[in-house]
Amino acid sequence: MKNNYFIIHGSFSSPYSNWFNFLHDFIADDGKEVYVPDFPIGVGYQNYDNWTKLLKYYLDLGLINETTTIIGHSIAPVFISKFLIENKLKVKKLIFVCGFNNYFGIDDEYDAVNGSMYVDNIEDVKNYANEIICFYSDNDPYVKYEVEKEFVNKVATDSILIKGAGHINSETGYDTFEEIVPYL
Repeated sequence: MKNNYFIIHGSFSSPYSNWFNFLHDFIADDGKEVYVPDFPIGVGYQNYDNWTKLLKYYLDLGLINETTTIIGHSIAPVFISKFLIENKLKVKKLIFVCGFNNYFGIDDEYDAVNGSMYVDNIEDVKNYANEIICFYSDNDPYVKYEVEKEFVNKVATDSILIKGAGHINSETGYDTFEEIVPYL
């Protein structure tokens, strides 16, 4: 089996936002397979069960395995972690950007769609990936620094703090994300 990649967006986002197009094109131009699923978003649609159904579709096709690298932004890291833990599924590498867990207080809509993603045994994800690289920022307007840092401390085998990068999204100029490339 050859290496493949998944890029998973966050809450109220899409496969075409932020730096996802840049990363998709970079990986695809290198001749590798890359998938960027379009998960349901919005209150009443975004929840762990609905996201799991879509990711299981790819799993059933044999596209998620020990040669897979999964890249997730915002709520995606904890979703991915919970999915791997519950399915006892091993992948090659996880690259998490602005990940967090068990955090409420962004606003009512985000809290409503994020809550089902949270998991109590987050550190167990280390059993399901050889490497877990976490990028985070010191001034994220959505998730407190301490919350991102706690997530990093529990799961990361390597961590990269990018000062002043906000939520590492297009709002803070991250339509491209050169810093991630060496870790692919």
